[in-house]
Amino acid sequence: MPKLHAIRQIPHLLLLALLAGVAFHSAHGAQGIAQYGKPKYADGFSHFDYVNPQAPRGGTLTLPNPDRRTSFDKFNPFTLRGVTAPGIAQLMFESLAVGSADEVSSAYGLIAEDIAVAPDKMSVVFWIRPEAKFSDGNAILAGDVKHSFDTLMSSLANPQFKTVYADVKQAVVISDRIIRFDFKNRNPELPVMVGTLPVFSRNWGKKPDGSITPFDKLTFEHPIASGPYVIESYKAGKTMIFKRNPNYWGDQGAKPLNVRVGFYNFDRVNYKLYSDDAVRLEAFKAGEFDALVEYRAKNWAKSYVGPRFNDGTLEKKAFLNHNGAGMQGFAMNVRRPIFQDPRVRQALGYALDFEWLNRQLFFEQYSRINSYFTNSDLSANFDGPRKPTEAELKLLKPLKAQYPKWVPDAVFDAMPAAPSTASPDSLRQNLRKARDLLAQAGWQYRDGALRNMQGEPFRFEMVEDGPFFLRVISSYVRNLEKLGIQVDIRTSDFALHQKRMDEYDFDMTTIRFPDSQSPGNELWDRFGSQAAKEKGSDNVIGVQSPVVDALVDAIVKAQTREELRAATRALDRVLWNSYYVIPQWYNPTHRIAYRKEMRYPEPPLYYTAESWILLNWWKEGAR
Repeated sequence: MPKLHAIRQIPHLLLLALLAGVAFHSAHGAQGIAQYGKPKYADGFSHFDYVNPQAPRGGTLTLPNPDRRTSFDKFNPFTLRGVTAPGIAQLMFESLAVGSADEVSSAYGLIAEDIAVAPDKMSVVFWIRPEAKFSDGNAILAGDVKHSFDTLMSSLANPQFKTVYADVKQAVVISDRIIRFDFKNRNPELPVMVGTLPVFSRNWGKKPDGSITPFDKLTFEHPIASGPYVIESYKAGKTMIFKRNPNYWGDQGAKPLNVRVGFYNFDRVNYKLYSDDAVRLEAFKAGEFDALVEYRAKNWAKSYVGPRFNDGTLEKKAFLNHNGAGMQGFAMNVRRPIFQDPRVRQALGYALDFEWLNRQLFFEQYSRINSYFTNSDLSANFDGPRKPTEAELKLLKPLKAQYPKWVPDAVFDAMPAAPSTASPDSLRQNLRKARDLLAQAGWQYRDGALRNMQGEPFRFEMVEDGPFFLRVISSYVRNLEKLGIQVDIRTSDFALHQKRMDEYDFDMTTIRFPDSQSPGNELWDRFGSQAAKEKGSDNVIGVQSPVVDALVDAIVKAQTREELRAATRALDRVLWNSYYVIPQWYNPTHRIAYRKEMRYPEPPLYYTAESWILLNWWKEGAR
């Protein structure tokens, strides 16, 4: 690149374009970009199709714990230690761009008014809106965006950010309101991904004397971010209350910001934290909060009844979604010697009797998970059991030649279904198969237990963050005991459980990998070899496979949806036939109960229930 003094005479805007590494256009770029093809919404669109642009604003939305956390000890959602207060990330932090819920992998300018991807795809430039401001009234500048990126990539933040953004070389400040991200590799997901990077002020944690509290030491210092809400009050372990920022920059212009029309319709959001699920449900029936998402089939079938449901004060409905169901199951920590033989892991899967659970505990509400990309065209068995396509074989065959022990032979056959006890199969037959596999791996039943050649019993610990799954686990453990395997069940509160997960201090636990319609860099954190060595990553299983790394690389570098599909299906085959997880079940609906005055638009294609309520619902008659 030429030195600045040599090109002083170049007109200012053209200079900025050259420095940004993109072609010059008088309109800078576009509001929307897409990973594949074109974004659904053209520049100048008025609002997303799935919102109600006339939704009234006002009132208070009161919600319970959004997950199993029962308390919190910080407001910083980006550090490893501690438990963050509910609502902080969604209500207070914004990004340069935001995705839409009715298409796959697109992004539209939020803090940024324009986005331009370089012709060589090795960088992306964002132009920051002049009206965009932080909650303290200061303008959002490119320096704040760079500070956010550099901080999240440092040792002060959760290590997962370094994994997810590993292909981002640097953030470069071009001018006060222009920021460029340079990439190490050509990856079509990166422009969308850096666009959704959370942005916060350089002044967050600044003390009266001008010194700054280190990022990893921030606890109850109020975040300085640009979202529509600020903290009103809180009581750790009890409540977290947000109020609408009266000076929120997105509400100040003469024309509504299109990506915010129909969003954040409540003046206040109040989280009440309850000690357990039973207490929370009874509190809902008593009218203590407005909506509740139910994940337990038995509760949905049996407990959402009573006078308030009969008189219409409370309502319940299952809302269809098109989310990829992903993977949920009992995950084994393969860092433990006991789980390192794939025959052992496969054997343990035969002991889970899904059909009995679905019949006796789930009221036939679930379907079995048979893929890491269940309910998606990215799944290797989406269109039925079949052998790999030519596109999949093009990825798998060279990997088999290079790393034969890391590519199971079974990947070249039709994807096997999860073990079933439906006729003509049975639990007894499955346990016999399990016993044979265990014997092949050197485990034999003698002296009242399943033992290895050294006489050590097969014994492990199952850890959970509460009693939510105890009936399921107890059924599974009884079947394992028939094989001579002893399981110690340990439950703990959310904070202690999370600490154990961050440090990989467990044998087996229940995992739920987040849904994604267009998976990419997050897979490095979930399955990458490097992530398995870094505390706090999503790779709790401990997968360290050169084949998995190569297939994740193929996924993130896919240039078309077809290439992405081939790569995810190849990865699906390898993971599935490596038996890292004992797959459980899924439901293509969100079960939501709510007060009668709550209103909602038609649901989008892809959404989580809690976020949809928070972002797009409103209350009739609210003021």
